[in-house]
Amino acid sequence: MNRWQAQGLGAELADLYVDSLGTPPRRTYRAPDRHDFLNRLTGDIRRPGFAMVIAETDGLVGCAFGFPVRSDRFWWLGFEGALPRGIEQLAESGSVFAITDLLVRPHPQDRDVARRLQERLLTDQQAWLGATLVNRADHPTLTALHSWGWLDVGEIWRPVSATLLEVLVLPVGERAGARLDGLVHDARSRWSG
Repeated sequence: MNRWQAQGLGAELADLYVDSLGTPPRRTYRAPDRHDFLNRLTGDIRRPGFAMVIAETDGLVGCAFGFPVRSDRFWWLGFEGALPRGIEQLAESGSVFAITDLLVRPHPQDRDVARRLQERLLTDQQAWLGATLVNRADHPTLTALHSWGWLDVGEIWRPVSATLLEVLVLPVGERAGARLDGLVHDARSRWSG
């Protein structure tokens, strides 16, 4: 979907966002509300290269969206320490795509929908590397992403929201894996250690 199609789905996407949060009884992480989601979506839609994929049955089941990470380092502002060289090189070559949201209505038969949506979005964008930011307190999301092969590579502090975010990357295909071999090894060591 392009930006104009996504704008037309604003209300449905906001409903999907709220539904995707679920209501675990003792959730320690409080996700942004519907209004915050719509503001974030509006900002993302305006970014050059914005793209979205959706999953539907008799209604909207899930979506993933984001935009290419440019070499201007804007997306990486607040990164703690030096950005790993392999990531920086891929960003400079235009091969990094940020997935800013991945939403799926909770349903036992749809466990794989989120993973397939992210794969489709990254493949359609011909990305060598997926990137995403996750609030450190959002343990369910971090656990799911790690189980799909996403790797921790650092943290970003966003003073505007006073939030410390985990930076995760996902090498796409053999090309990225070979180019980032050292990064993948270091990130896995960090996660397991």
